[in-house]
Amino acid sequence: MSEHITRETFFRPIEREREPMTIPASLFNLCSLLRNHSHFEHVFVPIRSMQFLAVVDRDEVIFVDQHGGYAVQDGEGGRLIVIAWQFLHHATRESLNEPVGIELVHYRQGGRDLHRRIMSEFPAALELLNKRTEPSGSMARKGVILPFRPSSG
Repeated sequence: MSEHITRETFFRPIEREREPMTIPASLFNLCSLLRNHSHFEHVFVPIRSMQFLAVVDRDEVIFVDQHGGYAVQDGEGGRLIVIAWQFLHHATRESLNEPVGIELVHYRQGGRDLHRRIMSEFPAALELLNKRTEPSGSMARKGVILPFRPSSG
């Protein structure tokens, strides 16, 4: 079977706010498990109830609104990141059950309310993907994150 890779582009807008926080160990562990079982650098997790897409990689999870925030820059089109969880790799955990430190980065207004909803919907989306993922994996997707320079006009 030939491998088909879909390339996705995401833009990182100007940061509006950043705050340290923790996420439950079970959530981080499931993100890590899915990423480790993938043959690819990124794991794409549809959050259908919100029409969002989460992209998990080694350093962060980004959240993208599937129906808003599309931009084109230098001939490259892609979605705008709304929220990111940047993992604090320098923070150590004594056990796998300890919460994991992150920097919660907001790229648009209303981020706290949106993050509360993500925290209620994302774990179920991860569990569903985990149940559906076979060891051989599925169609590959590659993510690219670029800095976005808003137009001055």
